[in-house]
Amino acid sequence: MDRDAAIRRLHGAYVTVPTIFRNEDLELDLHAIHEHVRFLLEGGLCVENAAFLSGGAAGDFSTMTLEERVRVAETIISAAEGKVPAIMGAQTTSTRELITLARAAEQVGAEYIQVSPPFYFSHTEEDFSEYVKAAAEAADVGIVIYNTFWTSGNISLRMMERLAELPNVVGLKWATPRTDAMEFERVITTFADRLCVIDNQVQFVSSHMMGARGFEAHPICYWPEWGVRFWRLLQSQQYVEAQHEILRVVVPFYVLWTEMEQHTSGDGYLDKLCMELVGLRGGRCRPPTRDVSDQFRDKARQMLLDAGVPGVK
Repeated sequence: MDRDAAIRRLHGAYVTVPTIFRNEDLELDLHAIHEHVRFLLEGGLCVENAAFLSGGAAGDFSTMTLEERVRVAETIISAAEGKVPAIMGAQTTSTRELITLARAAEQVGAEYIQVSPPFYFSHTEEDFSEYVKAAAEAADVGIVIYNTFWTSGNISLRMMERLAELPNVVGLKWATPRTDAMEFERVITTFADRLCVIDNQVQFVSSHMMGARGFEAHPICYWPEWGVRFWRLLQSQQYVEAQHEILRVVVPFYVLWTEMEQHTSGDGYLDKLCMELVGLRGGRCRPPTRDVSDQFRDKARQMLLDAGVPGVK
C-alpha cells in the first residue's frame, strides 16, 4: 500500500451508504443498493469529493452477518466502478473477526477499513492497540480509526499518537465527548498534517480551517448534489456560506433525528425515510430498530421542503 496516496485519495464527503433490505422479508436488496450507489454517482460524487463507506452504523452493520457485510461491500465497490474510494466497515467485538473482515476487504477491492474500539467490554488502550495492529498485519488496506466514544472507551490523544505510527493507519474519523471542550481541536491540529481527519461532529467549517480533509453528513445520502456543492464551499474557503448550509440542511436533520431517538434506536432510519420522500428506495432497518417512519413522515417531509431538497413527494 502506498500510504501517501491512500491519504490523498481519502477526502471530501464521507458517505455511509445505507444498506437496503427487501420490504417483505428484510433480506438484503443488493440490486437496490447498487442502484443507490449509481444515484450518488449521478449526483456528482466522485474521487475528487467523496468516499463511500459500506456497513457503517447507518449501514446497519450491527444487524448483518459477516457474510452479508462482505456482500454489501462487494456490491458497493462494483457499483462505484473505481470512481469513488471505498471503505468497508469493520467494527466488531472480536479480533479474529476483525482479521477476517480486513482480509475480506482487501479481497473485494476496498481501499480502507473503518475500525473502532471493541464495544460491550471496557477494553484498555493496550487491548485496542493490539487489535488495530492485528488488522494492519492481516491485510494491505488503509485503516480509518473511528472514535466511537458513545459505545466504547474514548481514544486518547496519546493512543492516537501511537496508532498514527502504524503504516496502514491513514485516516481518523473524529468526534469527542463534550466534557473536554478543546479535545476536538487538539486532535485535529495534531494529526491534520499526518492523516486524513474526517469530522464526525458537525464542526465542518472550523475543522476544515484547522486542516480536516473530510466530513460526514447524512443528508448526502438523499441529496448528493448538496454534498458536492458543500465540499466546494469548504475547499474555496467560503466559510460563511458553508456555515449557512450547515444550519439550513444539516442541523435540522440532526434535530429530527434526536427526536426520533426517543422512540427507537439505530442510526439509518431517518436517512431511509428521507430517501423514500425524494422517490428513492429506502425501506426500514432490521429489528431491533423499530419502524417509526409513519409517525415522523410529515415532519421529515417538511424538513426537506424547508431545506429546498429537490423532488420531495
